[in-house]
Amino acid sequence: MLLASTVAAPFALGGNPTTPNVKKAFRYAEIEAKIARRDFTGIYKEDLPTPSMLVEKAVIERNLRHMADHCKSTGIDLRAHCKIHKSTDIARRQIGLGSLGICCATIAECELMVSAGIRNVLYTCQPAGKNKIWRGILLAAKDPTFMMVADDPITADLLDEAAAVARIKPAVLIDLYAGLTRAGHATGQPGLELARRIDSKKNLKFGGVMGYSGAASHTKGWQERRRKSIEDVVPVVETAMLCKKAGLATPIITGGSTGTYNIDKEIGITELQAGSYVFMDTAYMKVGGKSDPVNYTDFQPSLTVMTTVISRNHPNQVTIDCGNKAMLKPTDQVKGRPDVVVENQGAEYGILKWNEGDELKLGERVELYCTNLDTSTNVYDRYYVSDGDRIVDVWPIMGRAGAVQR
Repeated sequence: MLLASTVAAPFALGGNPTTPNVKKAFRYAEIEAKIARRDFTGIYKEDLPTPSMLVEKAVIERNLRHMADHCKSTGIDLRAHCKIHKSTDIARRQIGLGSLGICCATIAECELMVSAGIRNVLYTCQPAGKNKIWRGILLAAKDPTFMMVADDPITADLLDEAAAVARIKPAVLIDLYAGLTRAGHATGQPGLELARRIDSKKNLKFGGVMGYSGAASHTKGWQERRRKSIEDVVPVVETAMLCKKAGLATPIITGGSTGTYNIDKEIGITELQAGSYVFMDTAYMKVGGKSDPVNYTDFQPSLTVMTTVISRNHPNQVTIDCGNKAMLKPTDQVKGRPDVVVENQGAEYGILKWNEGDELKLGERVELYCTNLDTSTNVYDRYYVSDGDRIVDVWPIMGRAGAVQR
């Protein structure tokens, strides 16, 4: 499952893999100036600060194409979730390959995407409270294709009142329970009643149903994952059918995940909210696939956190500059070194240990596969896109330099 080794040999200051013996003055300011004007010539991994996030260009492109091809061949729509990457650059690539829009987990992500000109954005978290209600309504006023969800009649009433003031009629889907108790209205007749309530509002348009089986997405073993997904999602689809029989236009049945992407169509979901497939993480790589009960190989890991060995005073152990602040987890994996164990050591530090094998040198760069993509990408400001050792692009991540509330 792990890709070829990426533990890089240290180079002279300012050098690069093509000229490892050339010594130059430290050129961090030059690198930043080149990135600012989008000139990536002559920039290599060795030039980057650490910890930093790397995206392997060929692998992410392969992941994006595989999901797009699957959706086209099976007839399920893709509305990819951006909570994993929080990047307009990646969202545009997903849409360019056929994603009909983008899903967002926070209202700030929605604002980022809509402001970037991305249409058909679905806010997958119920907007509760005055701040989120009005931010959602303002986005719908700016872009009529923007949609929200509700799992409570109170939210439907408040959205209707705010929409009346804004003189718009946004589409609102009902968020239905699909195995996760964190959110979701009851399915069946109660779900139909909530749909009717939205449909009856003068200033709202009923947009369909949503149900996310988060428990199914990481269930190990494809057959067991399929069973769990059917158990959780069939009631959502049945509620959509009730809505249709009651005469309600129900154009969307949305949900699903990377783990169930090749299951959701048969259950009756019309559009897929997969997100992790663009990067993959160590948790997803272990859930097993349809053709491999142990390893999930449908999508390959394209994202790593690059770190530097900053201390080596004990045998078979080194310290890296990636700790709690960088979201280091003991379940992270060293790319190319499955024998190396990862340990937390504090806010700024991590530990790598091994029993035998090559030593890691002071100043050496080591790349790690993340355990949880959402939390890891949330603390970085940019992706460095790599082609081998060369940096070929930089994509901003919505983070501390973005909206006040992520």
